[in-house]
Amino acid sequence: MRMPQHLPAKSPRRDGELLSLDRHCAETEEAASRLFRPQGEWSRWGNAWCRFFRIPVPLRDRWLLNLRVACLAHDLGKANADFVKAVIERGFHEQPIRHEHLSALFLHLPAVRAWLRGNTGLDVDVITAAVLSHHLKAHDGTGEHPPWQWGNFQGLVQQVVLHFSHPDVQRILDRMAEVAGLPRLTFQPPARYTAKEWEKERSDGKRAAHDLRKAACGTSESVEARDPARQSLLLATKAGVIVADAVSSGLFREGHSLADWIARHVHRPPLAAEDLEREILAPRIRELEGQRKAKFSYHRFQDLAAEQPGRALLMAACGAGKSMAAYRWAQSQLAHQPLGSVLFLYPTRGTATEGFRDYVGHAPETEATLLHGSSAYELRGIAENPSEATQGKNYSLEEASARLFALGLWGRRYFSATVDQFISFMEHRYESLCLLPLLADSAVIIDEVHSFSESMLRSLLAFLKRFDVPVLCMTATLLPQRREQLQAAGLKVFPDGAERAELQDLEVAEDHPRYSLEPVEGEEEALQRAVAAFEAGNRVLWVVNTVRRCQALARKLDARLGRIPLCYHSRFKLDDRKRMHGETVSAFKQRATPQVAVTTQVCEMSLDLDADVLITEWAPPSSLVQRFGRCNRKLDGKKDGFTGRLITYKPESHRPYEKEDLADAAAFLAELPGSTLSQKKLAEKLDALPRRGGTPSTATAFLTGGYFATPGHFREEDEFGANAVLRTEAAEVVAALERGKPIDGYLINVPRKDCLPDAERPAGLPPHVHVVDENRYTRELGFLVDKETA
Repeated sequence: MRMPQHLPAKSPRRDGELLSLDRHCAETEEAASRLFRPQGEWSRWGNAWCRFFRIPVPLRDRWLLNLRVACLAHDLGKANADFVKAVIERGFHEQPIRHEHLSALFLHLPAVRAWLRGNTGLDVDVITAAVLSHHLKAHDGTGEHPPWQWGNFQGLVQQVVLHFSHPDVQRILDRMAEVAGLPRLTFQPPARYTAKEWEKERSDGKRAAHDLRKAACGTSESVEARDPARQSLLLATKAGVIVADAVSSGLFREGHSLADWIARHVHRPPLAAEDLEREILAPRIRELEGQRKAKFSYHRFQDLAAEQPGRALLMAACGAGKSMAAYRWAQSQLAHQPLGSVLFLYPTRGTATEGFRDYVGHAPETEATLLHGSSAYELRGIAENPSEATQGKNYSLEEASARLFALGLWGRRYFSATVDQFISFMEHRYESLCLLPLLADSAVIIDEVHSFSESMLRSLLAFLKRFDVPVLCMTATLLPQRREQLQAAGLKVFPDGAERAELQDLEVAEDHPRYSLEPVEGEEEALQRAVAAFEAGNRVLWVVNTVRRCQALARKLDARLGRIPLCYHSRFKLDDRKRMHGETVSAFKQRATPQVAVTTQVCEMSLDLDADVLITEWAPPSSLVQRFGRCNRKLDGKKDGFTGRLITYKPESHRPYEKEDLADAAAFLAELPGSTLSQKKLAEKLDALPRRGGTPSTATAFLTGGYFATPGHFREEDEFGANAVLRTEAAEVVAALERGKPIDGYLINVPRKDCLPDAERPAGLPPHVHVVDENRYTRELGFLVDKETA
């Protein structure tokens, strides 16, 4: 195959235009400059990025120089015959080696390395690391059969013809020389790549990677590096190349002007405290006044929240008004420093959706968005059944912006999102890395931190310790060791100490005798009390630890009461889960008729319920307190002296928790008084629990990667679960996919062992979507985890 006049960087655009390699590399470097320092002046995003990564002012010019050079070099490895053939012939053509691996190896050619070192401001190893890892598919080769090992061939072909002598490559190198103030590089580049002929470069690369990791990366346990300044340079450059490449690639694909698009979506005025007041707080207050038929006034607790520093941990009981307090804190941050957005991050999709409905949805649709794995589905539902806040608004991104993926969100100001969307960059999630400029330029609120799994907590602690951005974490309950860990990461606990003296209304509410505790021997005795409470006209909420027991209890209550109770858990089709969520919330909002609902842990965060009687299996103490918060949640409109009943019992098995968790639960419950139990007393007893475990690891893939980058896991993976559709709906799902329609509403999370064989799968169904027997599903109970109950 003859060498083409221009080396391609991408497949042709829809209009047939081909992007040349030299143009793409130049536009990626231009994107970096326009994002962070347009026209020679640091932008707000540039200052925020450097603050976020803790790059001191005297070193910021050096960082940008390294970023620009890395952007120019990032795709040099595409100058090879196999890549050119794959793009021009437009068919499948296996790539023997990844192009970014070749780019990084090119930077280890002795002539190239010596040339770059002619500018002492260039950190050649940092540049090489950013180039090698910009597609997050570069591994150091350790472990068993690692994918994407640097410099290794992927198949049987063991050599690649190189086009490094092409004029396009020389133009890229000339631009690198111009940017870095270096002489023109003239040398005879290699004409092919084989592992044997490049053995020296591979060895030098491995040695350099080892030395960089030793100096500029945290250990397997800690975020601390031997050379923090170099670590900042490394991380900011690696992330910067990914962001700049996403911009230049996406804007070319959609035919946008680089300069105009960045000016319109990035370099907007900062978000002002007055904007937040006008667009979210004032309309939310009007909504609350309409609901309560009374004038709204801030609690002193919410006023004091606005006075907290840029790093704080807000702890207050359920129903204290934490969300409003958090927005007051964000408003204060906007008043004290130029920021572009407010991010309200939640641990679950359900809580993020509720946060959008209550607060973010009040803002203009061009300024606000809901962001999580099924947010497009939820936004369609919100449009079909709008609230006062969302009436007449269309939150779907315009088609062009939607094709830009994460970049299409850069113009938004207010986000209600799952924490994964922004913090999972710590484990090399690409979408989260593309949102990193937004994160660095925001006031960040992270809710329900008590619920974070160990892997999520590790990422959160590392994030707090290593990066500089205003963060408010919130929760109603927190085990003492977690509070201490968050304090050690730099968060000031609020309210605490002298602040409590000013919060008499909060003290009164938290000290109010809300509950009476009734331990029982087991499920059968609890069942008798549930039936009696329902027949007495009460609203009864029963929480169990597994879906199997949730469904079994629903059937038992059906037999006793003559009506199937509300049953809410995670194994529903998303359409039905949304319906069950709404029905359960509505059932507990009214007090006129008795109700009974059986749920799993999903009620701990995503359901705003106010039960008269709460029955629960033992669970970890912090989870128990969250469940208790769904009982007698609202004091208004009830008889004086009313207390909610908390009925607790030991489950038949400790799963899905550890035995130690239930031992803690037994000890916690044993210390509680039987009556006049307040939220304050719960917090005190929770705080008195013994500490477990030592200092948690704060190592994450992003911090320890060095030269390399492969995605890790932000949450613990559910190796036993799978997404599936009902067999009778599989063809409908395939048809929806063919029309480009979303399929979220059909999906059910089921045990992997219950999926049908692949022979039952219709052609066109994505490999990650499985099929289950429709006879094991009902709209009232969801996917039946016990076959014998089907």
